[in-house]
Amino acid sequence: MTNSYPTRWLHFAFLIIASSSLNVHAKNKYSIPPPITYENVSYGNHSNQIFDFWKSDVEGAAPLVIYIHGGGFTSGSHDKVYGDKVQQFLKGGVHHASIEYRFRQHAELPAAHEDVIRALQFIRNKADEWGIDKDRIAAYGGSAGGQLVSYLAWHDDFADAQSDDPIARESSRLTAVAPRGVQSTMDKEWWVENIPGYKKSFYKAPDLSKPVVRDLIKELSIITHISADDPPTFMSYGMNPDTPIPRNKKSVKGWATHHVNFGIALKEQLKRNSVEVHLMYPKNQTNFKDDVAFLLHHLKAASDE
Repeated sequence: MTNSYPTRWLHFAFLIIASSSLNVHAKNKYSIPPPITYENVSYGNHSNQIFDFWKSDVEGAAPLVIYIHGGGFTSGSHDKVYGDKVQQFLKGGVHHASIEYRFRQHAELPAAHEDVIRALQFIRNKADEWGIDKDRIAAYGGSAGGQLVSYLAWHDDFADAQSDDPIARESSRLTAVAPRGVQSTMDKEWWVENIPGYKKSFYKAPDLSKPVVRDLIKELSIITHISADDPPTFMSYGMNPDTPIPRNKKSVKGWATHHVNFGIALKEQLKRNSVEVHLMYPKNQTNFKDDVAFLLHHLKAASDE
């Protein structure tokens, strides 16, 4: 993918995500992770193109789970991980990585998407050296990070078999994915019609007569990439479909940005394509306790196939 979208058409689509710093992991406060095996590994030339890698104490090739943080594509850090989750994965015989990417102040979108694709391919290229089973890689993340992991999971493979670059020849696909508080589409008219409390005054309407604008909305609306070959998916949201709109007007925009109706739309599309999908919100629990249990299950199941 090349960043061919003019900056002036990029701002509108992501203003709402960037304007909200809602912590979609509010119940899971950041905690100190185990010691990092490889810290701030560079996968590109920019200072943000780095990741941390935790190696599980296992013999032979082991699966890997990748975490991508949120922050509206303008903030956040790969350093802020949920240490308890990292520990659970390591104890379960799964390596863990946390990826950083360029923010919009560094390079306009879809630079972040290009970065996580490259990071995943870079890590896969390290499989023999680091003891990674490249056929068992999953990912999780919230908000902007949820959008990025979903993009990896549902988009067609970015591997370029004809490339002279061995990293670019690696697959960008995932075994399983667990986004949290993720938006299904960048079509803001859909938001107004389907998301409680979301108003037209929250955003500047784009000029849809411009093909570049329509192309951008389609490319970064993750629901458009769903197909029958997509991996098992676990989505979670912090409110119910009938939860009242917050009385605090300052909270409405962030609350609406991560509304469960996005997940319901995604679930319907995934089911239409016969993809295994689980949607968790307070009144709708699933067979899995949380995203960790789901990812561990599918990474282990993949080894049995």
